Amino acid sequence: MDEKKLSFEDAYKQLADLVKKMESGELPLADSVAAYEQGIKLKAYCEQLLKEAELKIETLKVGPEQA
Repeated sequence: MDEKKLSFEDAYKQLADLVKKMESGELPLADSVAAYEQGIKLKAYCEQLLKEAELKIETLKVGPEQA
């Protein structure tokens, strides 16, 4: 899965789904570790998208002539 092609909403949903699966306790250890690794990647990707959105908002608030 290439998280770089996901929208924020899709990445966040996948992250939430992984958390539910891991919290259920039904995943074997190897699958839990793989889910955790994927979750770390999705979390970082979501944080990156949020940071980019914040920067855009700040730029709009300052105005293009002052940026």
